[in-house]
Amino acid sequence: MPPLLSSPRFSLSLTSRDSHFCHFFPSTTSTLKFLTTKTKTLIPTSIITMSISTSSSSSSSSQPKEDLHNENLIQVLKYHNETKHNFDNYARGPHGLDWANQPNPFRRYLSAPLLPLLHFPTQTELQKNQTLQQNPDDAYAPLYSSLFLSLPPPKPISHSTISQFFYDSLALSAWKSTGYSTWSLRVNPSSGNLHPTEAYIIAPPIESLSNSPFIAHYAPKEHSLELRAEIPSGFFPNFFPENSFLVGLSSIFWREAWKYGERAFRYCNHDVGHAIAAVTMAAAGLGWDVKLLDGLGYVELKKLFGLEVFPEFKFPSRPVKGKFPEIEFEHPDCLLLVFPNGIGKKFDVNYKELSSAISEFSKLEWKGKPNLLSKQHVCWDIIYRTAEAVKKPLVIGDRLEIDPFKSSGVRNEGSYKGFTVREVVRKRRSAVDMDGVTAIHRDTFYQILLHCLPSGCGSGGKQRRQLALPFRALPWDAEVHAVLFVHRVTGLPAGLYFLVRNEDHFHELKNSTSSNFAWAKPEGCPDDLPLYELDTSSGSLKDSRYYRLSEKLSCHQEIASHGCFSLGMVARFESSLREKNTWMYPRLFWETGVLGQVLYLEAHAVGISATGIGCYFDDPVHETLKLRGSNFQSLYHFTVGAPVLDKRIMSLPAYPGPNIDT
Repeated sequence: MPPLLSSPRFSLSLTSRDSHFCHFFPSTTSTLKFLTTKTKTLIPTSIITMSISTSSSSSSSSQPKEDLHNENLIQVLKYHNETKHNFDNYARGPHGLDWANQPNPFRRYLSAPLLPLLHFPTQTELQKNQTLQQNPDDAYAPLYSSLFLSLPPPKPISHSTISQFFYDSLALSAWKSTGYSTWSLRVNPSSGNLHPTEAYIIAPPIESLSNSPFIAHYAPKEHSLELRAEIPSGFFPNFFPENSFLVGLSSIFWREAWKYGERAFRYCNHDVGHAIAAVTMAAAGLGWDVKLLDGLGYVELKKLFGLEVFPEFKFPSRPVKGKFPEIEFEHPDCLLLVFPNGIGKKFDVNYKELSSAISEFSKLEWKGKPNLLSKQHVCWDIIYRTAEAVKKPLVIGDRLEIDPFKSSGVRNEGSYKGFTVREVVRKRRSAVDMDGVTAIHRDTFYQILLHCLPSGCGSGGKQRRQLALPFRALPWDAEVHAVLFVHRVTGLPAGLYFLVRNEDHFHELKNSTSSNFAWAKPEGCPDDLPLYELDTSSGSLKDSRYYRLSEKLSCHQEIASHGCFSLGMVARFESSLREKNTWMYPRLFWETGVLGQVLYLEAHAVGISATGIGCYFDDPVHETLKLRGSNFQSLYHFTVGAPVLDKRIMSLPAYPGPNIDT
């Protein structure tokens, strides 16, 4: 099937894209319609008079904390349940795509100074780059598999290393073209190739970039930094170790909601997780470690990223279609500290003083005005109510814990193809079809799963704390597990398996799922890999049953059954929200995104491919496992296998890209 063509202004192919999600659409008509199967209807802005509510949370600041927590929890659970797909209906969203208002995938800050970054192309092109020839070590990238054993010596911050960092994490990786449709791909995947995630760097002075400490927005199409503001000279020495910098991530919900409607909030947070992992892997190649600074709250991040430039968005009480550019605001998600590995616990962050320093950033001279992404918009109000409910406040008592690096182990080096980390991350693609034939060996399967473990392996300890690459960027204990549908793994029976990524949850998982499950270690499984076969029955009927079931649960998509294996990521859900607060809701999706990024990279490193599956039937997945209630919920699906390439699509280099506004 040829790709659907978009408007000439912003091209995006639905079928031949680096989608990162496979998603079923009942219709792709050019007229915008809306699913109203769950009683909500779309109303024009002209009718909205008294139903506008502010996105500011100041009105609830006087509420008792327990009452506010319960209110927020109710909202989060409501959102999660109302955005589930089921066999008889899908979550609310557009019935077709409004191509005329497809969001521009590239945010720019108009009139902000543009600071070009260096490129790190193929070996042939590298020889033509005189700047890099003068410093050949600058272009060096270690082997992908070596990073899971130990990190290389840290490199200093420079124009070259910052350029490499973005080039291998958030830059464009290629352009694709067919017919009249042209679209870009990026190193970090995104649902529907819509890229709601924006990135900022907050850094000390860097020669050839800025003589002063600065805040800049990363512009991936130009592979450049847009200088937003200069910051006080004492900011970094007062709070952070030498040779460190900060990376901020934010989300534009509208970009995702244009295509996916109310389920978009989930997908935005998947993408944040993928971006966190992409940043962590690129940093690792330069000898840098990454840690989420989760003590800061929404207010601090908004000031730090310069997002006060966006007018306050007042959302309606019902879904609305109209022209309101303020919906294109950026929601600040998280702040990552990038620092030299091996620094240990030699420093901590005083969040109270850091918050006080950031409060002065409103007074900085901010440069640039954000560009408009669409002419008209649709507001799915439940997204913005839920975003309000999960805003994290400043937590002064939080401590920054930097645990020693834990090796994930390489048990089967022969599985890897000798690729460098740059080759793997920049060649990563989202498969749109799989051949249904190719198999991988059992040892390769086990090797992939070993790199999915949060605590590393070989030390004899239980899986719980996130200490291994790239999970170590996350400060909480692992909350996400994987139920696997094994289809084509030589030496391993096809069927249903479970990877326990936090072994403290093992007994709860066993007691919460079907009593008929065997929970047996499969043949040849490494001792430190907590993988269990759930159904140990045999026969061709069992094999075909799980092929069909995996496809059925993933919105009837063949790609879920045509790979080597597919999986659903099952998180400890409601108990996590009650224990740690509702702001864990997006963080659970971040963790699934980090795990998904590992699966992408592992698949490409062993010579196959993968794709994230955002469309799946939530509760039927739980019914398959006999899960009751909401203590465990499926948050993301994935499939790994040999891709079928569409020869009609032409690949073009990422830089320089085609001379079009795409």
